[in-house]
Amino acid sequence: MEFDFRQLAPNDRYKLITGVIVPRPIAWVTTLNPDGGVNAAPFSYFNMMGSDPAILALGVGDRASAPKDTAANIRREREFVVNLVTLELADAMNLTASDFAQGESELAAAGLAAAPSSQVRTPRIAQSPVQLECREAMTLELGRTRIVLGEVLALHIRDDLMLDPARFHVDSASLHLIGRMGGRGGYARTTDLFEMPRLTLTQARKAQQKP
Repeated sequence: MEFDFRQLAPNDRYKLITGVIVPRPIAWVTTLNPDGGVNAAPFSYFNMMGSDPAILALGVGDRASAPKDTAANIRREREFVVNLVTLELADAMNLTASDFAQGESELAAAGLAAAPSSQVRTPRIAQSPVQLECREAMTLELGRTRIVLGEVLALHIRDDLMLDPARFHVDSASLHLIGRMGGRGGYARTTDLFEMPRLTLTQARKAQQKP
């Protein structure tokens, strides 16, 4: 079955593309509002794009008449923090996705605490086990979508999640992060894991399928 995206309505494209690109990591983004308050909102159009420099990409769709608060805050402050979402924080994250009134704190509504950052003014979510402080590198505006590229200035991780700090080895399995699936409320756990070592060229040639 083939779908010509040029002939589809935006909402139909959304349902298709979010139904097949799964699971998607979740960026729980904190930004500073004009009054100095902290805005928190989750986004699953998110991933890492490189390590030299360390770049994250964040896709933020505009509202019908204006940018979302997250995009407007990043444009003004040129910074943001990505907080990662664990299974234990799923309910709190989901609550902050609601369309709160301007000036109403998502963190307070979800019972979350803010923690000071070291490289940016924007606070982190204290309960998140991993937080990445970012400076906006650039923002691409494509139609009603803003693709924010952020350079990671600092990464905070809970001490018990480091297997070997000297070698920068993380206990990824113990993070218990969740990912976004298709539909209005689909999520995935990251507990059903398997390992597949990368093959050398010699091993790959031996393992290749014979016609």
